[in-house]
Amino acid sequence: MKQRVFSGARPTGRQHIGNYLGAIQNYVALQEEHDCIYCIVDIHALTTLESTDRLQHDIHEMMLDWLAAGLDPEKSILFVQSHVSEVMELHTLLSMVTPLGWLLRVPTFKEKARMQPHNVNYGLVGYPVLMTADIVLYKAELVPVGEDQLPHLELAREIARRFNSLFGFTFPEPQAKLTCFPLVLGLNGAQKMGKSYNNYIELAATPEETLKLVMTAVTDPARKYRSDPGHPEICNVFRLHHFFNPARVDEIAAECRSAGIGCVDCKKLLAEGINSTLASFRERRASFAAKPRYVTEVLADGAHKATTIAKKTLAEVKEKMGLLPPVSCRIQP
Repeated sequence: MKQRVFSGARPTGRQHIGNYLGAIQNYVALQEEHDCIYCIVDIHALTTLESTDRLQHDIHEMMLDWLAAGLDPEKSILFVQSHVSEVMELHTLLSMVTPLGWLLRVPTFKEKARMQPHNVNYGLVGYPVLMTADIVLYKAELVPVGEDQLPHLELAREIARRFNSLFGFTFPEPQAKLTCFPLVLGLNGAQKMGKSYNNYIELAATPEETLKLVMTAVTDPARKYRSDPGHPEICNVFRLHHFFNPARVDEIAAECRSAGIGCVDCKKLLAEGINSTLASFRERRASFAAKPRYVTEVLADGAHKATTIAKKTLAEVKEKMGLLPPVSCRIQP
């Protein structure tokens, strides 16, 4: 029997190449050998959003990218977190058995509180409980994470363990599915690629937009003139060649070191590689986008499948917590 995988991601709209290399391509690979559930966590997003005006737009655009990248609604359950209301109820029930001290010591809570001191809301504190509810509601056994995310998953395991000790075994303790999430630096070569830094290239960008953006990228800071030999090992553009021009990495490195090519040439080669790699993705995305109701139908079907699992789990939880009368006393429909 296949192991069940759960992963959720905030709705950030159109995805960029950092999202693809860091998570999406791994999601696609996992669905071939596992029972996968992938969720766009819109409720989580509310803990930091100042405005929800673009929330539905961002969900739609993100799902288009997921589908175009190869996530298959016939192989994976794809849905929006808030479309399965049972997760909110389970979040409330789990909050009754989660010590406040566990939540206040979470490093990400402290970091977010510093970033938004004007909006340290209850949801921000209870974020790990909702994250746990996301995972255990579907009795997921594996959660794909990088090593830096292990502490967050361990807290989910602790909450599941505490519930099981109080009410009897209900939830499998989710295990980490350690994956390689390459650090993809942004075009400025300084921070991780992300929209907050405005240093990204969208997967759905046109070839012309891609070239224009790549040409702004910071390259070898030690190379001042075209005739200077380059140092590819410290060049962020060269790092991206490993993903988008893998067959030419050695050639490009040699040409760079000998000043056979300049930084402009190197960037043009990268843009060509990105556009070539993403050509089929962009064609599929355009095809899905041309069917206005397709994403809505995929998400509705995914929510239906997820709800079927969620209702069964929640009924079990409520029974074990004494919130349902004995079976013999229940009114049958």
